[in-house]
Amino acid sequence: MAASRGSSSSTNGLLPASLSGRPHPDMEAGARVGLETEFDDDAAAAAANDVPSTTDPFDIANTKNAPPETLRRWRQAALVLNASRRFRYTMDLKKEEEKENRRRMIRSHAQVIRAALLFRLAGEREHGLGTTVAPPTSSGDYGIALEQLVSLTRENNINALQQYGGAKGISALLKTNLEKGVDEDEMDVERRKNVFGSNTYPRKKGRSFLGFLWEAWQDLTLIILIIAAVVSLVLGIKTEGLAEGWYDGSSIFFAVFLVIVVTAISDYRQSLQFQNLNAEKENIQLEVMRGGRIVKISIFDIVVGDVIPLRIGDQVPADGILVTGHSLAIDESSMTGESKIVHKDQKTPFLMSGCKVADGVGTMLVTGVGINTEWGLLMASISEDNGEETPLQVRLNGVATFIGIVGLSVAVLVLAVLWGRYFTGNSRDADGTVQFKAGQTSTGKAIDGAVKVFTIAVTIVVVAVPEGLPLAVTLTLAYSMKKMMADKALVRRLSACETMGSATTICSDKTGTLTLNQMTVVEAYVGKKKINLPDDSSQLHPQVSTLLSEGIAQNTTGNVFEPKGGEVEISGSPTEKAILSWAVKLGMKFDVIRSESTVLHVFPFNSEKKRGGVALKQTDSKVHIHWKGAAEIVLASCTEYLDSNGCSQNINEDKDFFKAAIDDMAASSLRCVAIAYRSYELDKVPTEEEHLSQWALPEDNLVLLGIIGIKDPCRPGVKDAVRLCTEAGVKVRMVTGDNLQTAKAIAIECGILLSLEDATEPSIIEGKTFRALSEKEREQVAKMITVMGRSSPNDKLLLVQALRKGGDVVAVTGDGTNDAPALHEADIGLSMGIQGTEVAKESSDIIILDDNFASVVKVVRWGRSVYANIQKFIQFQLTVNVAALVINVVAAISSGRVPLNAVQLLWVNLIMDTLGALALATEPPTDNLMHRTPVGRREPLITNIMWRNLLIQAMYQVAVLLVLNFLGTSILGLQNETQKQATSVKNTIIFNAFVFCQIFNEFNARKPEEINIFSGVTKNYLFMGIIGITLVLQILIIMFLGKFTKTVRLSWQQWLICLGIAIVSWPLAVIGKLIPVSKTPLGEFFSRPIKRCRNSRNT
Repeated sequence: MAASRGSSSSTNGLLPASLSGRPHPDMEAGARVGLETEFDDDAAAAAANDVPSTTDPFDIANTKNAPPETLRRWRQAALVLNASRRFRYTMDLKKEEEKENRRRMIRSHAQVIRAALLFRLAGEREHGLGTTVAPPTSSGDYGIALEQLVSLTRENNINALQQYGGAKGISALLKTNLEKGVDEDEMDVERRKNVFGSNTYPRKKGRSFLGFLWEAWQDLTLIILIIAAVVSLVLGIKTEGLAEGWYDGSSIFFAVFLVIVVTAISDYRQSLQFQNLNAEKENIQLEVMRGGRIVKISIFDIVVGDVIPLRIGDQVPADGILVTGHSLAIDESSMTGESKIVHKDQKTPFLMSGCKVADGVGTMLVTGVGINTEWGLLMASISEDNGEETPLQVRLNGVATFIGIVGLSVAVLVLAVLWGRYFTGNSRDADGTVQFKAGQTSTGKAIDGAVKVFTIAVTIVVVAVPEGLPLAVTLTLAYSMKKMMADKALVRRLSACETMGSATTICSDKTGTLTLNQMTVVEAYVGKKKINLPDDSSQLHPQVSTLLSEGIAQNTTGNVFEPKGGEVEISGSPTEKAILSWAVKLGMKFDVIRSESTVLHVFPFNSEKKRGGVALKQTDSKVHIHWKGAAEIVLASCTEYLDSNGCSQNINEDKDFFKAAIDDMAASSLRCVAIAYRSYELDKVPTEEEHLSQWALPEDNLVLLGIIGIKDPCRPGVKDAVRLCTEAGVKVRMVTGDNLQTAKAIAIECGILLSLEDATEPSIIEGKTFRALSEKEREQVAKMITVMGRSSPNDKLLLVQALRKGGDVVAVTGDGTNDAPALHEADIGLSMGIQGTEVAKESSDIIILDDNFASVVKVVRWGRSVYANIQKFIQFQLTVNVAALVINVVAAISSGRVPLNAVQLLWVNLIMDTLGALALATEPPTDNLMHRTPVGRREPLITNIMWRNLLIQAMYQVAVLLVLNFLGTSILGLQNETQKQATSVKNTIIFNAFVFCQIFNEFNARKPEEINIFSGVTKNYLFMGIIGITLVLQILIIMFLGKFTKTVRLSWQQWLICLGIAIVSWPLAVIGKLIPVSKTPLGEFFSRPIKRCRNSRNT
């Protein structure tokens, strides 16, 4: 049991953060000092709530990227009965350290192998020795063995690669066509898997159900109860004989066993859910070339011989060698541990699985998969862990610690009182017999009596220490994550799920998130002529058409596949697909054009420069440089344009015309793309590969070929989703790379801007304008921004930082590699599942699987639901805690007997802990959640409404049951019964009524603020099932298990009395909800005198 160091912050839900002793900053410059009004106190408390406590270990507002020392502090401060269970879903700090050491070892091993090879090659070159490589050994149907392929890439053996004939030679040995990839023949794919292995690695098996059973019984109090049960069993049989003496001990043992089994089942179910979610996270979908067409497959289905296109942000899915590449740069930090970008070309063609594409484009040939790669070895050696605590989990550990200390104190008090009364001869049996007489009671009987008293005290600890409270967070998160999958959201980081409930602003991309990402070219200008039917090639001069087709076919990362007799298949990003589709309709022959020229150098599309280019060498040795990108940016680089007759014209006089055309298209919410080219002298092109890769493509003196307008319609329902966010107190901001006019038109269409009157600076702003502001100015302006156009990923990052400094809880959507810093910086990073790169996904907390903004809003709803469900469970559990503790303490001190014995308390603990969490923590979200303001991250967990509800219910239960305890014999008409029988009936009714009160109060806890507690209850099958199971088990306990629970059978009238007592809790809850409560948190009323005292002392 870890020692508690106390907690006095509002973050544990009980006391205000202002007690932590830190100074309060003034609310504004020039604020009056020493004027102590209630407003000042409230303001100071509000300010304090935004500042993390330096003394409270449970005060962690955001566990994302929290330092290990902070995480270690709260663990040490928590009062824990079963550390292995309590900390199961938190980060295992020791295991993380071991994992990192393991990574370092594997990386070092790989580096040593490479260093030794380089050393050997250098020695051979020094002495003029030729390197001999063993000829390839055939393996099955293939011309090279697995071992040779593995050593080739693992050792980065360039000499061996050259002797095998480079990428072409290896592809021939692997029976792969570098242009078309492997065949789409399932038999061929299976053969490759059999010979070279599959792209999977052995995983450590998840814990079995027996493992969870073993873990559940390691609770300190349960172990003590088992020992007590064994002692009680031995002494009971010894003193009362086998026939009667085995009941006490075995009943406790059975109750403990039931608690352990139910706990293990609940934990096992959670574990399976997390395993399924982990499998979903790892199942990356990527594009490969199969049979000449680009197809999307799972990373696990990649085989040796596959040809895979690589783009910025992709993960290298297997070991391989570079076939072709332009400006290809790989981030190998995941494998080498060094955050260094490595440029890949024919001199350094080896690619390692698990690395990321930082820049450029390329194509790779897969030579090693799964366990035959360093990445596979690494992943097989470290187990994927669910370990990651959430802020709510940490705060609940603080609540559990506080309640546990109170419960422990109460248990010690009860133990002292009962032992005192027992050994002084003041404790009597139900029939009035004195239990202990000094000098007369045998030692065995005395020990048995003392053990029974001790057992009750330990059971009070079991009930009082809410061990399941922090685990309820994991339960509701596991449930929410499973349901969120159905709502198209894959949670990568647990904490994001609950943090989303506190989000105050969402910075959303436009393309694909607010829009459908179904792009089509609807307008086109060639020269000054607007082509009415943009895909009508007859309106284009042949020279213009040829140049346009050449630029579109070569300056693209997309692909056009024309199957014999089938429809044309176009792949690539939505923008690329739209432009390629347009060009195909104009008569572009993709494969023919690409074969007529050679690509010299590529400048991949860059979100900073917002354009991409390619240099081509024609068959007649002429060089054309084609550019494509944001219309106004490409236009600024143009000095000429080709008119509709194919004649070159000076653009200076007509630039205003083209700018107006762009503005008109943008005002119609079209994305504007310009296509331009220029001629270049071949002798100016660098000839050496090293210089060519560093060559900056000329981007001046361009000739404009055309401007096209691409329509991307708003998603259906996005306007309603934005309105829902606004009503919920969440501001939606659009951050887009499109120009300001397009952004404005889409924002109005989506309801982000309500009218054109709202579209004034700084509500709508360009990225470069925002970027130019000072840090302080950015903080002030950020709050007012609704739309940011022509923004770069760095502008998005600056906006996130400014908003967070201003106190906002920021959610950000992103899909590109350059969005990674903003996704990482934000409180919640949301990447796109369809268009998002692997780098963006890995930096995010949640993946939106359908790229739809409406799914983002559903995540907000679920985030609020997590918080609301935990509050329901806290209210329910604290009501049981308060009532059970008060009843037993008062009864113990006043009469020396407790109405609720150990077995009964264990059953109550099961109802309020595991079953209660299952029933209340899995409530589906309601529409009402989106009519509230966001949940403050430092608001008390136990609100004034919850205090009101739980105190009313607890006081009622305590009052009624204590009256029954002291006056029950006369009230229930049991005067004619023997004292033993009367006491047994009375205690059974108290126990039965108490359990019924909890069952009825579970309905109250479902709706802490609403009068109608039954709305939607029939749709929650789990809740109804648990209520039904609890009810049935309670009836069985009373009717058939009396020997074990020390209860007697009740008459139907007595059952009605229990039911009547319990049902009063419903109207009582309705009356209670009519009582108004203060908006000031209860804790602040206690903290004000302390603050005033501290302020006067400081003055």
